[in-house]
Amino acid sequence: MKLLALGVAVLATLCSCNAKLASVTFSGDKLVPQDGVVENWVARANFTRKYFETGWDFLEVETNGDYPDNDQAYAAGLVEAYLTKDFIVMHWNNTVSGYCRRLGKEMCDRLTSHVDANERWVMSMVEQNGASDPYWHQVGLVYQQMYGIVDYVEVTPNYEDDPGVKWLSLWGDLEDLEIALEDHEKRPKHVKASLGSRVLGSGHCSALVKVLPGAEDLYTSHVTWTSFQTMLRIQKRYILNYGQTEGADKVAIPGRIATFSSYPGIIASHDDFAVLSSGLVSQETTIGNNNNDLWQYVQPEGQVMEWVRVLVANNLATSGEEWTDVFGRHNSGTYNNQWMVVDYKRFKSGDMALRPGLLWILEQIPGTVMAEDVTGVLQSQQYWPSYNSPYFPEIFNMSGNPELVDEYGDWFSYDMTPRARIFRRDQDGVTDVGSMMKLMRYNDYKNDPLSACDCEPPYSAENAISARCDLNPANGTYPFSALSHRLHGATDMKLTTTKLMPLMEFIGISGPTYDQQPPFQWSLLEAADNLAHWGHPDVFQFGPIQWNFQWQ
Repeated sequence: MKLLALGVAVLATLCSCNAKLASVTFSGDKLVPQDGVVENWVARANFTRKYFETGWDFLEVETNGDYPDNDQAYAAGLVEAYLTKDFIVMHWNNTVSGYCRRLGKEMCDRLTSHVDANERWVMSMVEQNGASDPYWHQVGLVYQQMYGIVDYVEVTPNYEDDPGVKWLSLWGDLEDLEIALEDHEKRPKHVKASLGSRVLGSGHCSALVKVLPGAEDLYTSHVTWTSFQTMLRIQKRYILNYGQTEGADKVAIPGRIATFSSYPGIIASHDDFAVLSSGLVSQETTIGNNNNDLWQYVQPEGQVMEWVRVLVANNLATSGEEWTDVFGRHNSGTYNNQWMVVDYKRFKSGDMALRPGLLWILEQIPGTVMAEDVTGVLQSQQYWPSYNSPYFPEIFNMSGNPELVDEYGDWFSYDMTPRARIFRRDQDGVTDVGSMMKLMRYNDYKNDPLSACDCEPPYSAENAISARCDLNPANGTYPFSALSHRLHGATDMKLTTTKLMPLMEFIGISGPTYDQQPPFQWSLLEAADNLAHWGHPDVFQFGPIQWNFQWQ
C-alpha cells in the first residue's frame, strides 16, 4: 500500500494484489470458464475482495480482440459471473427477491410481457442491422454480455413469478415501467406514488462538475442516492476489445476501457458514473416524470431500454455531442435522467476560457429528449450542479413540475430547492480534493437552515447533498413522503480529476455519509431483521479509496 496526497486528503491507493483470476476459453464449440488465466483465453478477469476493508470489491474484465465480438461479449459476462456468482445471488436476494409478490401477479405479468416484447424487437433489429450499423452492433454486444451472466447464475425464486437475474440490469427502467403500465384512469394526472419503491419527490443522486480557482483542475463527482439494501458494491473496469462493427477492417470502439462504480450481476453502472478511455466521464441524476399523460409514449417496440443505451453511448462516443446523439436514439422514456458528459480532452489546466463542448447535458422524459452544450453556463458559474430537477424549461414544464411547485412550493423548483441552494452557497469553498469530498458528503440537516422544512421536527435529512433519510424520526410529520423516515439516502461518493482521468481512475467512498452524522449501522434499526442485507457489514464507516487497476 502506498499513500497519495491530494490536497488536504490522504487517500489509500490500493492494488489488485492477491486477486482471484479466471478466464473463459473454447472447449469444442462451447465457452467454458475456469480458474486462472490460460492460453487462448477469450475473456479473463481478476476479482479482489476488499469489501469489509473498503466498502468495495474490485473486478477487472478484459476480452481478447482476436475473437469475434459476440464471443468476447458473452465470455466477458461468463467470466464475471464465474468469479462473482455468490455475490450476485446475495444482491438479487437483497433487491429483486419478492419483487413480484410486492407488486402482485397482474402487474408483474404486465412488466414481464413488456420487457420480453421489447427484447424480441431489439434482437430483431440487431439481427437485421448489426453487421453494418455500429449502434445495433453495440446493442447486441450489451445483451450478449448480460446473457453470459444470466446463463451462468441460477437463482431459485421464492415465488413462481419472481424475475430472474436479468432484472437486476433493468432496475432503473422498472421504476418507471411500473408507473407507465398502471391503469392511469384510476390515478390523478400527476404521479403521487407507484406500486414499487418510488415515492413523490424521491431523490436519486447528487452530482457536481466544478472548475477550481484559476482553472487549476476540473472535478467531476457523483453521489448515489438509493435504498440502503443495495450497498453490496463493486468497482469495475471493463477492457472490451470490440470493433465498432464486426469484420476484417473493424475499428476499435473509443470507449473500450471503462472504469465505473457498480453492483454484482450488473454490467452497467446504474449509479451512473463512468470514466472512459475516450476521455469522457458520463454521470446522471434522475429527474423522473410526474405527468401521467406522457406514459403513453412508453412502448415495447421502437425503443431501447435506458441501461442499454448508456453502454452503447459509452462505447461509441468521442465527444459529449456524439454521446448525447447516440444515447438519444430510440428513447424508452424509462429511467428518466439528466445526463452530464464531461470531455476532459477539452480542458487545459490554467486556461480560464473553457473550450466549447467541455460539458454537454441531456434530459430525457417519455417522448422527448433534449441535449445542449452548456459549457457557457459552466464558464459563467464555474460549477454545474445536478440534483433531480430538470434544467431545460421545456422538460421541467412537460414533466409536471409546475403543478408540484404550485402545490408544495420551492422544494420542487429548479433553482430554489435545498440542494440547489446548498451547492450555490458552498461550491466556492472547493479548492482541492478534500474540500470537494466534504461538499459531496455534506449533511448537517439539524443545523443548516437550508435543510429546514414544514415538518415536525422542522428539518429533514433528505435536504442535503448526501441524504440520510434513515435519521428522520419515524413518527415525524412531513408534507410529502420523500422527506420522511425511509431506508434511503446517499450510499457513496465518487470523484475524478484531471490527474486521475488519464489513468481512468477515481476516488470512491462507500456507504452513507458520517461526516456530520453517526455512521449507518444495520443493528440499530428496529426493522433490520426484516430487510434483506445479505453480505453487508453491520457498520458502514469506510474512508476514500483510489484503486489501481492493473490491466490497461
